Amino acid sequence: MIRKTTIYISLFSILFFGGACQKITEVKTLSFAHNMPVSHPVHLGILSLQKKLAEQSDGKLILKIYPDGQLGSEREVLELLQIGSIAMTKVSAAAMANFAPEYKVLGVPYIFRDKAHLFKTLDGPLGEALLQKGSDYWLRGLCFYDAGSRSFYTKEKMIKTPDDLKDLKIRVMNDQMSVDMVNALGASATPMSFGELYTALQQGVVDGAENNPPSLVSSNHYEVCKYYSLDEHSFVPDVVLIGTKFWNRLSPQEQAWLKTAAKESVSAQKRYWAKSVAECMQKLEAAGVEIYRPDQSLFAAKAKRVLDAFSKDPEMKKLVDQIQEIQ
Repeated sequence: MIRKTTIYISLFSILFFGGACQKITEVKTLSFAHNMPVSHPVHLGILSLQKKLAEQSDGKLILKIYPDGQLGSEREVLELLQIGSIAMTKVSAAAMANFAPEYKVLGVPYIFRDKAHLFKTLDGPLGEALLQKGSDYWLRGLCFYDAGSRSFYTKEKMIKTPDDLKDLKIRVMNDQMSVDMVNALGASATPMSFGELYTALQQGVVDGAENNPPSLVSSNHYEVCKYYSLDEHSFVPDVVLIGTKFWNRLSPQEQAWLKTAAKESVSAQKRYWAKSVAECMQKLEAAGVEIYRPDQSLFAAKAKRVLDAFSKDPEMKKLVDQIQEIQ
C-alpha cells in the first residue's frame, strides 16, 4: 500500500508540476520510467537519448527519467503509458508480444545468425515496421536497444549439449516462446518472476535459468550458479516506447526531434552494452564461474521444432522468411 501511495504521489508531481512548467516556459517534459538500475547499459542509453533530445529540440523537449522501478513494475508502467499518465518506457520485445503478436518472431530461438544479422534486421525496414505494431494498443515503438544474447546458467553442472538439460528445471520469462524453447531442448521450463529467482535457485526450486551476462551479474545469481554455457539461444531486444496519447500531443516537428534522438541513441547504447558485457564476463571469471562455449548448432537443431511450429502461421512465416533473407 505504501508503494502504491508513493507511485501515485510521484505521478501527481509529474502531471501537475510538469504541466505548470510547460505553461510558464513553453518547454514540454516527457516522463520516462523503467526498472533498470542507473548503472545498467540500457539506462545509459536512455541518458544518451535524453541528451540528444535536448540538443535536437534546442531545449524545447526534455526527458525526465524515473529509473529503478520508481513508478512501478514493467507491467504497471505499460498500463500508465496506455492511459497517458506517463510518456515513455522500455520493455523487452517479449513483453510487447502480448500486444502485437508480430514481436514474437524476435524471440524465435536461433532465428538470427549473429549480432550483425540481428542489428541489420532491427535497424532496417522490417524493424521499423515492427515498431509500429503496438500502436493499436496505445504503445508506439521508437527504437530497439541491444539486450544481448540469452544463455543457460546452472547450479550443479555445465550445459555442454542439449542432453545436459534433461530433467533440469530452468526458470524462463512468462513468455510462451521461452517455455516452448526450453522444453524443446529437453529441460522443464518453469515460468517465474525475475525477483523471485535468487531465492528459488538457493532453495533448489529451479536448477538454473537463462539470461545475458549483465543480468546474471546485477542479479547476483552467479553467487549461486557457477556454470555458464554460452549457447546464445536468443537475442530478444528491448524496445523504447512512447504512449500514443503523448505522441499525438506532439507536433510533427517535435515527433521528428524525438524519433531522431531515439535513433541516434541506439549506437551509444550498443557501445555501453558491449562494454558492460566485457566487464561482466571478467567479473564472472574472477568469481569462479566456469564459462563454456558449446557447439551452438546442436542446440539450434533441437530447437528447430519451435521455429517450424511458429512458421505454420502464414503471417509469421512471412516474417521468418524476411528475416532469413537479410544478408
